[in-house]
Amino acid sequence: MTHPLLQSLFDETERRPLSVTELTAQVRASLESRFRSVWVEGEISNFKIAASGHWYFTIKDEFSQLRASCFRTANRAIRFKPSDGLQVRARGRLTVYEPRGDYELMVEGLDPVGAGALRVAFEQLRERLAAEGLFDEELKRPLPIFPRRVGIVTSPSGAAIRDILHVLTRRTRTVHILLAPTRVQGEGAGAEISGAIELLNEHHAQALIEGRADDAVDVIIVARGGGSTEDLWAFNDELVARAIARSRIPVISGVGHETDYTIADFAADVRAATPSAAAEIVAEREDDLDLHVHTLTRDMMRAVRESITMARVRVQDAAMSQGFDDVRARLRDAMRLADGAAHRLESLINRAAQTARKRVDAVACRLSPARLTSRVAEARTRFAVLTAARDAAVQSLLDMHGARLAVGVASLDALSPLAVLGRGYALAEDEDGKLLRDAGRVEINDVVQLRLARGRLHCRVLETEKSPDV
Repeated sequence: MTHPLLQSLFDETERRPLSVTELTAQVRASLESRFRSVWVEGEISNFKIAASGHWYFTIKDEFSQLRASCFRTANRAIRFKPSDGLQVRARGRLTVYEPRGDYELMVEGLDPVGAGALRVAFEQLRERLAAEGLFDEELKRPLPIFPRRVGIVTSPSGAAIRDILHVLTRRTRTVHILLAPTRVQGEGAGAEISGAIELLNEHHAQALIEGRADDAVDVIIVARGGGSTEDLWAFNDELVARAIARSRIPVISGVGHETDYTIADFAADVRAATPSAAAEIVAEREDDLDLHVHTLTRDMMRAVRESITMARVRVQDAAMSQGFDDVRARLRDAMRLADGAAHRLESLINRAAQTARKRVDAVACRLSPARLTSRVAEARTRFAVLTAARDAAVQSLLDMHGARLAVGVASLDALSPLAVLGRGYALAEDEDGKLLRDAGRVEINDVVQLRLARGRLHCRVLETEKSPDV
């Protein structure tokens, strides 16, 4: 039996040496076939960015190191900028850089490891987007005063949607909800969230184009319940921030708990501490309106009561003033003048009638019987006409003065304090004859005069009770 080692001495193929290029190519093919996709975790060192945009760095641990490259087409999708000292998890394929014979990892994906690395990635993205002006206050859109339809971007099975529905159902009666379901964590969740925001904007634009204003979306809530930094990382995705900034609809971010901050919070028009707080912001305007209407109604009723009280005081003051006595005296004078004028007018008319009658009789004596009869008839006719005119004029004057007198009497009676007293009211005066309007002005055992419709009462105060302010 021939020994393999001895046989190889006579094998021409085995004895032919490989060139360095051939050997390197075979090693490369073997590595790329064996390690097509591999995850490597370690610390970044010697990080450099080439003019072409490619990244070159070393991944090392306590005992070894591995050269790594990340081409520009791949590093565009990486959500943070690596730096020396960061602990990362790299995904890629092994290959050999043939000119130097070095093997290296061609990185296709890179994720930070640990909360510190995530914080660095968060700060880097926040600073870069802020430098672009994505978070400027001038870009913030005002929230609608009375939103009718609210778009919600969240998981349909999470606690956030239940909290939001509970608040809106309890505090509003007019808000309708349009849910855009999406995943809120895990690989690709950021892209789904941004897509849901864009879908709500498309629905809003289409509703306005078709004249369906009631179907338009007034505000969007992007929400998720609490969790770790890794759980909330989808809302730190650059795609989500840019989708919020592009939204034509105001966006409220309600992600995590009060102490949690995400990139979505900075890009949104309003940041809410929790999903429930986001729903409270939507509902508070309706509560504010109810409170405002209630306050206005209460203030109006108070003002009306105060106006009535002040008017009543002014009427009472006027009723007790000298002016009413002057008005009554003037009315009595007017009535006497009217009566005198009517009497004088009637006397003048009677004297005129008697004079006319005497003239008719004198003329009748001078006329012949036939003409006398004719003239008498004519005179009687004229006399009847004049008498009727006289009676009509007298009656008209009497009616006119009577109507004026009735109006004056009614006005005087309406304003007369005696009429008020006649309805059972009384006027209270102190010992000096001044009106009392406040129980606080009298003390126990003070003498008080009560003026009634008929007579007065002299009373002594045994107890006072102050009324509360109206």
